[in-house]
Amino acid sequence: MSSASDDHGTTLRAIVRADTLLMRLLRAVRSQALPGSFLAAGVVRDRVWDHLHGLPARPPKDVDVIFFDEDAEESLATETTRALSVLEPDVVWDVVNQAHVHRWYRDDGGGPVPPLRSSEHGISTWPETVTCLGVRLCDDDTIEVCAPHGLDDLFALRWRHHAARASLATFERRLASKGVTSRWPRAVVIR
Repeated sequence: MSSASDDHGTTLRAIVRADTLLMRLLRAVRSQALPGSFLAAGVVRDRVWDHLHGLPARPPKDVDVIFFDEDAEESLATETTRALSVLEPDVVWDVVNQAHVHRWYRDDGGGPVPPLRSSEHGISTWPETVTCLGVRLCDDDTIEVCAPHGLDDLFALRWRHHAARASLATFERRLASKGVTSRWPRAVVIR
């Protein structure tokens, strides 16, 4: 990473650490000891963009948690969702084993997707570069960041299409459904 990216990483960690809810969620996820687990995608992006806009943090619509375990039963994600719901009952948890995504996910044309190799690989394929983001709380309480496309788009408020798994039509639907430009008026959309 460049020094600018290092600066962004330091800033991201500071924002996350200062966010009481994110820290509670990170502790809850860490308590599950899932291999390759990250608190990921919109919950992190939204909290950072609210912060950058000077807005009070809004409750997350849902909280994405990913992990990677090729040997785990399909039920582990459901069991983990239940356990996390006990720890944080006011949160809608969405727990996904990235090792199983290829079994149920289809591309925009309805075809199969190849198996993912890791949680980081899964994160790298999401529909917008700014959503390709995950954080985790390590055992020593440091915050690890996974941002395969860097953090420049996150801090420049750029909602950029990433075609690895999403067509432009899917990107447009997501842009509209999430109310990006009305929620964050300084956001820049790049198709």
